[in-house]
Amino acid sequence: MTNPNALPKVPNQLASKLDVNQQRPRSNAVAMQSLLADIRQQESEIRQGGGPKAIESQHGKKRLTARERLDLLLDPDTTFHELGLFAAFGMYEEWGGAPSAGVITGLGRVSGRLCMIVANDATVKAGAFFPMTAKKVLRVQHIAMENRIPTLYLVDSAGIFLPLQEDVFPDQDDFGRIFRNNAVMSAMGIPQITAIMGMCVAGGAYLPVMTDQVLMTEGSGLFLAGPALVQAAIGQKYSAEELGGATMHAEISGTVDFKEPNDHLCLARLRSLVARLGHPPQAPFDRLAYDPEKDAPRYPATDLYALLSSETSRAAANSYDMHEVIARLVDRSEFDEYRPGYGRTLLCGYARIGGFSVGIVANQKTPQPQTSHTGEKRVEFGGVIYAESADKAARFILDCNQNLIPLIFLHDVNGFMVGRDAEWSGIIRSGAKMVTAVANSVVPKISVVIGGSFGAGNYAMCGKAYDPRFIFAWPTARYAVMSGDSAANTLVEIRIRQLERDGRRLSDQEKQDLLASIKSTYEAQTDCRYAAARLWVDAILDPAETRDALLTALEAAALNPDVPKFNPGVLQT
Repeated sequence: MTNPNALPKVPNQLASKLDVNQQRPRSNAVAMQSLLADIRQQESEIRQGGGPKAIESQHGKKRLTARERLDLLLDPDTTFHELGLFAAFGMYEEWGGAPSAGVITGLGRVSGRLCMIVANDATVKAGAFFPMTAKKVLRVQHIAMENRIPTLYLVDSAGIFLPLQEDVFPDQDDFGRIFRNNAVMSAMGIPQITAIMGMCVAGGAYLPVMTDQVLMTEGSGLFLAGPALVQAAIGQKYSAEELGGATMHAEISGTVDFKEPNDHLCLARLRSLVARLGHPPQAPFDRLAYDPEKDAPRYPATDLYALLSSETSRAAANSYDMHEVIARLVDRSEFDEYRPGYGRTLLCGYARIGGFSVGIVANQKTPQPQTSHTGEKRVEFGGVIYAESADKAARFILDCNQNLIPLIFLHDVNGFMVGRDAEWSGIIRSGAKMVTAVANSVVPKISVVIGGSFGAGNYAMCGKAYDPRFIFAWPTARYAVMSGDSAANTLVEIRIRQLERDGRRLSDQEKQDLLASIKSTYEAQTDCRYAAARLWVDAILDPAETRDALLTALEAAALNPDVPKFNPGVLQT
């Protein structure tokens, strides 16, 4: 239980006023845990891949499943931070679905080294590439390139899923971009190692050969064209082993570096190779020695369940103090707040996470008093960015870039303020200044979408279009141009006018039914799982695990020693 009267022991230590035993926090916690239970159940189903029969078939070939391979590859008692688990969720149902887009990706420790791992799941359509499979691999390759993360590929794939080839093959960010990235990553000096533990066919055969080292198990196949295609194309009849077996590639073509008898020994060899990788210079970001117990936040992470309401349509229900979130994420709950009395609907300040120095930009969700330049006192809406908030945040972001401090963005934003007073205050100019600062920022940016992320507020708070190194979401996250109520009412009005132009008038009941239908569809599309299915976010986090995810993301970002020169461009002043 959090002590509601807890007082800070040092000037910058945040005091918590959250009492988790009060009715509303208790209700919030129950709703959050129910939502988490639903998500965990869905995650469990996704991790089954193609299901029991497909798993049995994989074992019948004397091969492990992708997740069994990961268990052997990763260091014992370490966490695998899976990215893109919900990729393709609810998609491709006419083809029987593609759980997790048929590929497992994420950050894990191998022989003590933080690595990006890409593992085809052969239980899902033989590991074939759907459109979202390619996009998922490209996303983690992009993360690996930005952060200089050693990347390991566990290949077991039949290649492109042919019925959808037009959406997988030809475009700039489709299947072929993966191999282009292999070449670019190699040129950047990012270690890449591939273990072929199944089929590696057609265009997919280029991936392993474009990495630094190639391992291959007996019984696997590596060829541009399989036996059936070769016979159809040129009339020659060969076995899979003759065309592209491990022995042939190890002894005749010279394509693979290590031939291994089975998955177990192949993965042991892979761990051995990773253990010998060199250690490039680290990034210039400040990190103090860190004690997980002494430097932990002063308040339990599970308190975060009690903050947000599941009643997303009620602004009052989701009024909470963002300081309470920060107090449960940062070391010792210490936060040096920047200009705390000005532009209060955005919180900015300095803290540490796992010893790393960070700057935090967060939406404040409680109503805030503000005095205008003319002396007028007003109350500003929580979660809304006003001109002075944007000005403050822009300056803070510039300072963090000047001083090489990574940025953490905590989203729960309704958007920028509108109306005459807002326009007269120069909200467009101030908003443009903040967006410019975010866009041109060169230090690592990491975003966590806690609640709403609506409209241009998403851009200002470093949404996906603004190149966050990682972007995470809580189960309560919502993505859209505007909130569900506002959008549904707008869409209903447009539809009613269309019908009236055609000479039809709706009854009040028909209008209500239309509103409910549109709102239901819109709300489904703003759900965090809808966003995760399309890779708008990298992972859906249990709120209590947010600090761990941020620490891993910061460790990954610190692998890249290069920070470009900061040039903020023309700022609207």
